[in-house]
Amino acid sequence: MLYPWLKALHVFFVISWFAGLFYLPRIFVNLAATPTSSSAEYARLLGMAQRLKRFMLILMPGTWLTGLAITFTLMAPKFWWMQPWLHAKILFVLLLTAYDGYCSVLLRGFREQRNARSHVWYRWFNEVPVIFLLAVLILVIVRPI
Repeated sequence: MLYPWLKALHVFFVISWFAGLFYLPRIFVNLAATPTSSSAEYARLLGMAQRLKRFMLILMPGTWLTGLAITFTLMAPKFWWMQPWLHAKILFVLLLTAYDGYCSVLLRGFREQRNARSHVWYRWFNEVPVIFLLAVLILVIVRPI
C-alpha cells in the first residue's frame, strides 16, 4: 500500500521541481535583460527568483527521497535497481541536481550584481531541463536500455 503513495508523492515533487527549473532560468533571462538603471524592476525580479529558489530547496530533496524510497520499497519490481535504465535515470537526476546547484550560483551572481552573461545565453540555458525531462521520461516509460 505504501508504493502507490510514494509514486504519487514522487510525481508531485518531480513536477513541482521541474516547474522551478523551467521558471527560474526564465527569470534570469529577464534579469539579464533589465538595465541596471531600472533598480525597482531588477529588485522585483531578483525577489521573485530568490523566493522561487527557496521553494525549490524543498522540492529537489523531496524528489530524491521519494525516488529512493520507491526504488527500495518491497512493492517495487524485483531487482529493478539493477536495471541499466534506472542507472541512466539516476545519472540524469544527478546532472539536474548539478544544474539546480548552478542556478544557485547564478542567482548569487545576480544578487551581487556581477552577472557576466547575456539574456541570450540564459535563453539557451533555460532549455537544458527540457532536454533532461525528455530523456528521463523516455528512460522511465520506454526503457530503451
